[in-house]
Amino acid sequence: VQLQASGGGSVQAGGSLRLSCTASGSIFDINVMGWYRQAPGKERELVASAPSVGTTNYADSVKGRFTISRNNAKKMVYLQMNSLKPEDTAFYYCNALGIKYYSGSYLLDYPEVWGQGTQVTVSS
Repeated sequence: VQLQASGGGSVQAGGSLRLSCTASGSIFDINVMGWYRQAPGKERELVASAPSVGTTNYADSVKGRFTISRNNAKKMVYLQMNSLKPEDTAFYYCNALGIKYYSGSYLLDYPEVWGQGTQVTVSS
């Protein structure tokens, strides 16, 4: 099971970016998909998460500006980022929790997978 993130880049304050993350492998289901970010000198923090069923969750700092969405059939998660601020500058990581995948005829559990990250830079 692997996660591949894309869509990062550089933008001016007030601009928008859309991140995408694709899960690959013989995946049956993913419980929660989300995005984390880590700025230089800071700890990694949750940005937004989306369960397969249920309510999405956002960090207070991005509420009203970011939107997370999933395409369960394609095993993809997106993060639409609007009204970007310089403090949003960070490496953004895709995360998947509670993965069920096929190994031959068996359905197995994989607890957590991280993507490789994509850089988002917002200039003032």
